[in-house]
Amino acid sequence: MPVAKGSTIDPARTRATILEAATALLYERGLDGIGVAELCAGIGISKETLYRHFGTKDGLVEAVLRERSERVGQWLATRAAAAGDDPRAQLAAVFDALREWYDDPAFRGCAMLNAAAQHHAEPVRAITARHLDRYLDLLTGIAERAGAADPRLLGRQLLMLVEGATVLAAHHDSDGAADHADHARQAALALLPATPGHL
Repeated sequence: MPVAKGSTIDPARTRATILEAATALLYERGLDGIGVAELCAGIGISKETLYRHFGTKDGLVEAVLRERSERVGQWLATRAAAAGDDPRAQLAAVFDALREWYDDPAFRGCAMLNAAAQHHAEPVRAITARHLDRYLDLLTGIAERAGAADPRLLGRQLLMLVEGATVLAAHHDSDGAADHADHARQAALALLPATPGHL
């Protein structure tokens, strides 16, 4: 990254700026759809800068995926928490957030699943597994608060609806991408037990 005259180099800021630019570019083009030279040109850095901060392109990819997973996990957890104490409202908020995401013109599906499908390296698969575990924890917590007989099982079923809706929204738009979130939301709420006091 070019440094303005009189400025000091801030490695943490440089790394964060690279991550932000690389996230958008890799999500749009795919992990294997862009080589190192084009990636560096698109981000506006030299290869030396990329290697200094991330070691390799794979190191950058892994950092991008970890950061994105953290951000998406926090976003959905925040949306669920903002819906209040009612587990049904929390679950609906998750799918409403997904609907907004699917409506975004930049939407290209789940970056983690895309990465795991494109890049069969073990570190990428491990990051994807942790990402899905984060979703599962959120959904299992909602199932527990709703009084599900088997919250872990219900959490997994809800995760299937989340990921299934995301895949359909990315690859099958006959109903409109956002409609897949609405359909999954209806199915998810039908699976969730009625919570006493929130009938």
